[in-house]
Amino acid sequence: MEVTLMIEGQEDVTWGDWVAIAEACERSGVGTLFRSDHYYSVHDRAERGSLDALTTLGALAAITDKLRLGTMVSPATFRHPSVFAKAFVTIDRISGGRAEPGLGAGWWDREHEAYGFDLPELGPRMDAFEEQLEVIERQWADEPFSFDGEHFKVVDLDAQPKPLQRPMPFIIGGSGGPRSLRIAARWASEYNTVFSGPEKLRELRGKLDAACEKVGRDPSTLPLSVMTGWMVGKTREEVVDRAARLSEWQGGDGDGEAFLTDPGSHKEAWILGTVSDAVEQLRALHEAGCHRIMAQHLLHRDTEAIELIGREVSPLVERF
Repeated sequence: MEVTLMIEGQEDVTWGDWVAIAEACERSGVGTLFRSDHYYSVHDRAERGSLDALTTLGALAAITDKLRLGTMVSPATFRHPSVFAKAFVTIDRISGGRAEPGLGAGWWDREHEAYGFDLPELGPRMDAFEEQLEVIERQWADEPFSFDGEHFKVVDLDAQPKPLQRPMPFIIGGSGGPRSLRIAARWASEYNTVFSGPEKLRELRGKLDAACEKVGRDPSTLPLSVMTGWMVGKTREEVVDRAARLSEWQGGDGDGEAFLTDPGSHKEAWILGTVSDAVEQLRALHEAGCHRIMAQHLLHRDTEAIELIGREVSPLVERF
């Protein structure tokens, strides 16, 4: 099992922060860094800045040596599929084959309104999303193609250069709905969901297997991953201290114990506690069918917590 790092880039993560995060990952052995792809704070904090996700990954690709880099996940509503495909080929080329593209249908209505992106109703949005996936995958493939859909049109295209990774990994994010699973069974190299405990993951793994079998795909070729909150320390005191700081960051009263026991914000699905606590929670997720975890680290300037993942947690869960 792999533990990767996921940073919510729209919550005022500066370029200096990104450099420090990437350096902490490479220094400690965290193998993959994902970032969200949002232009606007998902806590509706307009004062918090956000650098563009794909541009940031391209810059990080140029200054790192081993770290894999991806989006968790990009909204398909932000970019034409040709722009997304070309951007990730560029990241893959700059990094020497370390890109991890992730795409979802998009959801944050306030963000779309603020920046002027269209956010159609779910049905038409999923229709467009399916077309985008086909256009992207076919641009990464070897053969020239044309595509004439309801939402997108491509004429006699053989996009060059191709990505270094063949095939290119492609993570599709969703909540486990029938259409989402069907789409993933056709196009994804990995299916990702969010804030899910073992019981929910086990049920989702069964549905994903059924979706694969329905289209004639071996279910073992489509791994399942989960992005979830992460609050881990060497000691209980460290965990409470981090919880207190996160409470303050989110506008709370700084009571770490109360923050940890608050039933809101999907905390029942978070990885919480000491290293040994985290390992047991990760073992349960692995046994439920989870391939890897995207650890949502919200205290993005706390690089010691990042190094704890690489140095102490990862070596233990890699044995699963």
